[in-house]
Amino acid sequence: MRQGNSIFTVGHSTHSMDKFLQLLKAHQVTAIADVRSSPYSRHVPHFSRETLSEALAENGVAYVFLGRELGARSRDNSCYVNDVVSYDRLSNTSEFQSGIHRLLDGRKSYRISLMCSEKDPTECHRTILVAKRLVEIAVPVVHILGDGSVEPHEDTMLRVADILGMPRNDLLRSERDVIADAYKFREKQIAYRRRG
Repeated sequence: MRQGNSIFTVGHSTHSMDKFLQLLKAHQVTAIADVRSSPYSRHVPHFSRETLSEALAENGVAYVFLGRELGARSRDNSCYVNDVVSYDRLSNTSEFQSGIHRLLDGRKSYRISLMCSEKDPTECHRTILVAKRLVEIAVPVVHILGDGSVEPHEDTMLRVADILGMPRNDLLRSERDVIADAYKFREKQIAYRRRG
């Protein structure tokens, strides 16, 4: 896969800052778009917004917080169904669309990686919500895995289908159908739920 015009994703997980920076450098990432709704971490405080932004700047990597636009915890009540975020509703808000446009504009000057906290992209909204919308508008997405290897988005979604036990060798269902169902089922598992 040609990665030159791709948008990457990465999870900071419990990496040290040095390891995280190595992952970015290995893939020539020049800008991080932080898509966490809350850009702070008690468990790995070096990934809190201010500390992270400073460390990235010291290493020539730009930082932008897009958690308001592209985060999974919407402040818009119309995005909730029975106190659970609907990714379809969220992705159709003007705020979300604004975040997508910022990524599209940014990739003209930067090699961007979305960043969230989850190590595995199959467990994160950066894949099931944000990357889904990007690939719908023909933006290639590549996930940087914890070991430094990369995985094209379609392969990640097929892995989601496998994790969910969805059959892929069905005569009556295309790979596209399997991936569409994988998005729906994974969203039900990971979408933000408000506490009542």
